[in-house]
Amino acid sequence: MENHAIDSFLTYISAAKNQSPNTLKAYANDLGQFIEYLEQNKISKTKTLNDITHLDIRGFLAYLKESGASKKTIARKLSAIRSFFRYLSTEGLVSEDPTKMVQGMKLPKKLPLFLYPAEIEALLSAPGQDVLGIRDRAIMELLYATGMRVSELVSLKLKDVNLGANFIIVFGKGSKERVVFFGSKAAESLEEYLRKSRPYLVKNLTCDYLFLNKNGTRLTDRSVRRIIDKYVKLLSLNAKISPHTLRHTFATHMLNNGADLKTVQELLGHVSLSTTQIYTHVTKERLKEVYDKAFPHS
Repeated sequence: MENHAIDSFLTYISAAKNQSPNTLKAYANDLGQFIEYLEQNKISKTKTLNDITHLDIRGFLAYLKESGASKKTIARKLSAIRSFFRYLSTEGLVSEDPTKMVQGMKLPKKLPLFLYPAEIEALLSAPGQDVLGIRDRAIMELLYATGMRVSELVSLKLKDVNLGANFIIVFGKGSKERVVFFGSKAAESLEEYLRKSRPYLVKNLTCDYLFLNKNGTRLTDRSVRRIIDKYVKLLSLNAKISPHTLRHTFATHMLNNGADLKTVQELLGHVSLSTTQIYTHVTKERLKEVYDKAFPHS
């Protein structure tokens, strides 16, 4: 099996599709597992990429299912294999795309977890007034106020933030630039962080990342997850709450308070409106819940 074909594919999607490092890593892992499966089943010893059929791919999917992989995981791996063979077919490296004969998996639409106003207020009020507490509050206020992804937040630099006009330049998936806005509460928390916290965290004056850890270096996605976990446990909230929950909460609250779907799509940086439409299901669920509680004959 020619592993250099995978390397070429990863180079292509990195350059042409502007995929993030996390996406590239996921593709590499998924395709690597597929190749490993073929090798373990002695398929790759006798076949070239051009010889792989839809039956080989179905066999891999069956193997994943037997191994206990979730439908979501199997669907993601199939998507990676589809993209790979689509690339090979376009480049003329295979005569046919075997994934065309493989039916996709239908995943149940899972409503995103979000926080109610009282819960988000409790979460934002949880950090103390020490250096790290001030930083943590600013992080959570910005995640909620802007709906940005945690990967976007940790990539922010000082120059990206306009405190005077309450907006931030965000570089999202595929390095796509967009503007997000924040309100007075987030502005106050951010200003306090820049005045009372960041000066005590910074160790190297050339470091221009907005949010820093106690060592004076850039925060990671995982470290923000740990920060959120800390306050979730403190308040005994749903253990599944993550930084992404604040993004879901932003979108849900925007729609609940009259924002149109297109505006929310642009603020979230969604390419497709269908991705944003999941939040309309959340708001409908919320309306039904209020109706059931309030209407005497419900």
